[in-house]
Amino acid sequence: MNFSLSSLYDWYRNAIRHPKYRWWVILGTAIYLISPIDIAPDFIPILGQIDDVMLAGLLFTELSQMVIAKLQSRQENKNVATENSGSETVDVDAETVPNN
Repeated sequence: MNFSLSSLYDWYRNAIRHPKYRWWVILGTAIYLISPIDIAPDFIPILGQIDDVMLAGLLFTELSQMVIAKLQSRQENKNVATENSGSETVDVDAETVPNN
């Protein structure tokens, strides 16, 4: 089994972007950040905080990218709806009204 940081990053990124697992990954990340049990325990100066900072940064980066993508798609949908609503053609039968 080939294990590397890039494969771990890819797994985390795919898991957090999957709607079914998103909240579980966010919850698990929050519990890991709060928990005293870490890969590198927090009582070790510098090393203890590196894994927490990296994971918090990764979580923040992924969530911000998802929010930005969601806002951009919403804006694009709004622009498409605005463009389509103005381009519809309506046929009208006109009649003249006699003046009395």
